[in-house]
Amino acid sequence: MSIADTIEKLNEFDVNDIDFNNVGSWPLAGRIFILSLVVVIVIAGGFWFHIKGLGESYQKEVSKEKVLKEDFEGKAFKVANLDAYKQQMLEMEETFGALLRQLPSDTEVAGLLEDITHTGLGSGLKFETIDLQPELAKEFYIELPFKIRVEGSFHELGSFVSGVAGLPRIVTLHDLDIKHLGEKGVSQSDVLVMDILAKTYRYNEKTNKRGGG
Repeated sequence: MSIADTIEKLNEFDVNDIDFNNVGSWPLAGRIFILSLVVVIVIAGGFWFHIKGLGESYQKEVSKEKVLKEDFEGKAFKVANLDAYKQQMLEMEETFGALLRQLPSDTEVAGLLEDITHTGLGSGLKFETIDLQPELAKEFYIELPFKIRVEGSFHELGSFVSGVAGLPRIVTLHDLDIKHLGEKGVSQSDVLVMDILAKTYRYNEKTNKRGGG
């Protein structure tokens, strides 16, 4: 059958003549038409899913490109500022070393307590007790707590706290508790008692050696 005959039969094809219950009885033109239609639908569907997949892949690549671009810009910034970062590291090491030098060694704790005592006496306080507490080992340092009880006026207590904060060694004050020594109406009512937990610190050399080893 020539192409001209096929076109002619397609022109003569009437959809109303199709019996869907008996496909074998369909005229050749009808079968060609339906087959062509199915082929077109399959190709169009496959093309649509292919285009959709390409679109999703494109979006993923765009997102990946954005992440890579941001990562590149971040690394480029770090490289451009590498010298500044090195300088900052040196300054931080110097600062860290200065802080470590403020941490007393075992043999310096007695001297530190003596400095605290002189600070309190210089402020006009009367020391009741200074009790060393068990050491507490932390990751990079060891905490040395001690309880202090002193008597004096409010101004003297404030001067003592300020003086301890100004010591060359690191001392932190915690759990401050102030109360009157006597009841109201008693001559000692203006005298205050302060209980405070002080903490100083020393470098944990064992941890440092393990980290360095």
